[in-house]
Amino acid sequence: MKTATVADLRNHFRRVSAWIEDGEAVQIVKRGRAFAQLVPMEKPAAPRFDPVKHRRRMKETWGDRVFSAAEVKAMRDAELEGEEG
Repeated sequence: MKTATVADLRNHFRRVSAWIEDGEAVQIVKRGRAFAQLVPMEKPAAPRFDPVKHRRRMKETWGDRVFSAAEVKAMRDAELEGEEG
């Protein structure tokens, strides 16, 4: 475990945060005594795509509607137009 003083946190935070990002725990020392510990957060698991839930949401939103190619193009164009402005 690495050790950093309160002054290190204030003056060299980039270096200390790099240690934490690399998975290292850092003990914080104030006036020669350890009083805190910074540890990296666990990376959250990526949400899994659930095709059943997706189909259910699509059905709730659109019902049995089937869009034509022209309708899809018009919706996509409108979406892109909104991003530009």
